[in-house]
Amino acid sequence: MHTPPVSISLSSYGADLVRQHGQGSFIELLAAAGASRIEWREELLTTEQPTELAAAARARGLQSIFSSPLELWLAGQSRPNPALAPALQRGEAFGSTWLKVSLGHFTDSNDLSALAQVLAASPLQLLVENDQTLQGGRIEPLQRFFTAVEYQALPVAMTFDIGNWQWQDQSAVVAARQLGRYVAYVHCKAVARRADDRLVAVPPAMTDLHLWEQLLKHMPPGVMRAAEYPLQGGDLLQLTASHVASLSRLGQSRREPVHV
Repeated sequence: MHTPPVSISLSSYGADLVRQHGQGSFIELLAAAGASRIEWREELLTTEQPTELAAAARARGLQSIFSSPLELWLAGQSRPNPALAPALQRGEAFGSTWLKVSLGHFTDSNDLSALAQVLAASPLQLLVENDQTLQGGRIEPLQRFFTAVEYQALPVAMTFDIGNWQWQDQSAVVAARQLGRYVAYVHCKAVARRADDRLVAVPPAMTDLHLWEQLLKHMPPGVMRAAEYPLQGGDLLQLTASHVASLSRLGQSRREPVHV
């Protein structure tokens, strides 16, 4: 049976640790743990040299995703964020196949032909993620965007962040039903509410894994998936390997109807 590709978002190891050691220091760990892809985090970069990281990841058989915090559409502007082209270039320098961004302020007046021109100049595929904001974390604007993208046949797919829907009180099940066919990357993230009422990402319990199994039934078989929740402990190799194995098994069982 084909094993779905599993990525690790390096933010999972904590911003302080990643900045302290550099993102390249995690390449060997991910490869040894059985991951097939690595997600570089632009906001955690320090002095890393892109070409060195790209070569090191390739040497260990890891494909790369470049994650940027930029919003694709800025409020009041019809053309895509001018930071998109430089972000695509940075992603390419890091040896990435995909660039992940968030939606931003999409409206029906946004210029998709201008987006097409920017994307045509890059070999990367654009992945647009549901984030935690009002503008980019709700089903309706994402559905309108991907409907328009599909009509224009643009090289854009979705990053479906399972946990982020909770920040805007959206149903992940409804989102998967309506958006699942556009998904090329799944960010797996369980969420808990702290005593101060803030939502935070946490590792999955069995109930979370069962829910994720159901959500993936609405998405392309074998879709790429990633851990984006705390991976912290004394033995990072054993911990990472365990979660890689769990995520790789998702969606591999017999397809069953989803009950809500």
